[in-house]
Amino acid sequence: MRKQTIKNIFKAAAPLAAWLAPAAAWAQNSVTEGLQMGGLQGLFGYGGLNSSQSLPELIANVIRLMLLFAGAIAVVFVIIGGYQYLTSGGNEEAAEKGKKTLINAIIGVVVIILAYVIINVIVNLVSTPGGYGF
Repeated sequence: MRKQTIKNIFKAAAPLAAWLAPAAAWAQNSVTEGLQMGGLQGLFGYGGLNSSQSLPELIANVIRLMLLFAGAIAVVFVIIGGYQYLTSGGNEEAAEKGKKTLINAIIGVVVIILAYVIINVIVNLVSTPGGYGF
């Protein structure tokens, strides 16, 4: 009986998989294009930190790079906190620990996003294409 149920599931899933295969290929292509256009190359240009034209721009690029790493760490802590909370199994102490980790990680993500916005605003106000904006 169990073997027959598994066969029925595969028979039902095969047409769905065939229908979704082109969408999966398109999604993979979109992700690849997004990674090529975004990420560090989109943040710093083709020259990396060497592409900085002035001291304020170099400082801003270094801060952006540090915020990128801090954001990645904060996202990992969101995942860890969510895992701790979901796997607490009714244990109040473990659930509270997971909830606290999750809340602090989300606060960290918000602070990192606000810092990124503030850095970009300050750089746009202070620097001009010719150098300092003073």
